Amino acid sequence: MARFQNHRRTVVIAPPPTPNGDLHVGHLAGPYLACDVYARYLRAIGRDVVYTTGTDDSQTYVVASARRQGITPESLAAESWHDIRATLAATGMKVDGFAPFDDGYRRTVLDFVGALHDAGRFRQRTASFPYSEKTGEFLMEGLVSGECPKCLAESRGGLCEACGHPNNFNELINPRSTVDPTDVLTTREATILVLPLEEYREQLTAYYDSNSVKLRPHTRQLVQEVLAGPLPDFPITYPTAWGIPAPFPETPDQTINAWVEGMPASMYCTAHAARELGEAPTADDELWLAERDIELVYFLGFDNVYFWGMTHLALLLAHEGRYCVPTAIVSNEFYELEREKFSTSKGHVVWGRDLVAEIPRDQVRFYLALTAPEHQRTNFSRAALEKITHERLTVPWNNLAVRLAKALSELGSAFEPLPVSGEARRRAATMVRRFETTYELDGYSLTRAADLIVSQLARLQERSEQLNDVCDDSAPILLGDLFLEARTLLAAASPILVDLAAAAAEAGGFEAELTISACEVTQVVPFMLPLLSTTVSAG
Repeated sequence: MARFQNHRRTVVIAPPPTPNGDLHVGHLAGPYLACDVYARYLRAIGRDVVYTTGTDDSQTYVVASARRQGITPESLAAESWHDIRATLAATGMKVDGFAPFDDGYRRTVLDFVGALHDAGRFRQRTASFPYSEKTGEFLMEGLVSGECPKCLAESRGGLCEACGHPNNFNELINPRSTVDPTDVLTTREATILVLPLEEYREQLTAYYDSNSVKLRPHTRQLVQEVLAGPLPDFPITYPTAWGIPAPFPETPDQTINAWVEGMPASMYCTAHAARELGEAPTADDELWLAERDIELVYFLGFDNVYFWGMTHLALLLAHEGRYCVPTAIVSNEFYELEREKFSTSKGHVVWGRDLVAEIPRDQVRFYLALTAPEHQRTNFSRAALEKITHERLTVPWNNLAVRLAKALSELGSAFEPLPVSGEARRRAATMVRRFETTYELDGYSLTRAADLIVSQLARLQERSEQLNDVCDDSAPILLGDLFLEARTLLAAASPILVDLAAAAAEAGGFEAELTISACEVTQVVPFMLPLLSTTVSAG
């Protein structure tokens, strides 16, 4: 573990969820579980880490959802904030600080964009927008849908989820209101402020040409596609009433584009988390200052790559070296439900809290990790979850636990140190190294980590069958070896199997905390391996 002790602080960011409802399994299988597992891994090896997020209340998706439900956007956002925080906790997502959307949040956003405005980074542009004559509103982002001009897929305004490319202003083909599809839209012009991304082409290109930037292939492909053509202007203000009022004289009665809030919002979330951890940052952007030299890591869905990887990065660069830039952008694809896209409006969802109220969350987390949509769309199936976790996790783990407990009882020296062979120490160290390859950013993969749990558990279960055939003299060494390797597997799997690891730690008998490290011990204190539940959770 010493090789990690001097590593600089890592700030792990999950994009703030839009508070237009609770989190479903599709949300959790993407950035939130990936963030949580990575942050837990860093803590387990002794690195300094902050994992944080909040909510994105300014999104027009909140307005659209509230109108369809016949409630106010304010009440929907407030209720959803509590629901989302509760779901993250219920599913074992150990967020260091779940920031509120409050005056401090708004102040941080305004300070961030105000500095850029004062420095002359923005330009005035007159743009045409879809317009509802019926409601007298400009429509953008979550209020309008149409066909993507790049790939022709159904898309919301601002960005296409299918291909990841932007579609600003009136670029959608056949635009329609998402609230009232019968509304016949026209177009009207408005003068707004924009950030001219083309002026940051050289810096963006240099950033992505750097070998130190860690990206998955689909993310790199999108970046290359975007940089291959003219970079569009990024709207800073919008002619809409929902959001943080823009304080700029050039754009009266406009608000800040919700997507502009991403970086200052994450700074505010980081400061909030630091305060929750007992620190006292003097400013909400302090921990992101370049001199703090943090390792900044984003986990996000592919549909967020353009904003976080291009526009947000350009906003950071526009501050001319004041802030750090991300070390890694770890993206995921869509997670489907029974081969169809999760859809709240159509009722085609499985809510996260409902699922862990019925199935123990370790089994849920294991299955979501095993089927994580890292490089392509993958599928959630309740039947597959129950079958796979039962056959590959619960039964083999419980068989191992029962055999070790029985052998320990027969040995008649319960909880006294057992000898460990050099071969077992080498196997334990090998296990740690293999899990490190799945948890470190160069090869980060929830799927491979979960698959390693399966393969190592199968190996230990098979070796435990030898306990019935060994003589009394060799039994203590074999049993000690198995306890060492079982403990190592528990530690390595602990970022995913959080409750099993906690129960094992509470069982006692450990000479040190249950941490991921290479084993150099010559003996091990046996302990009662906890069993995984084979029944539905009580809640």
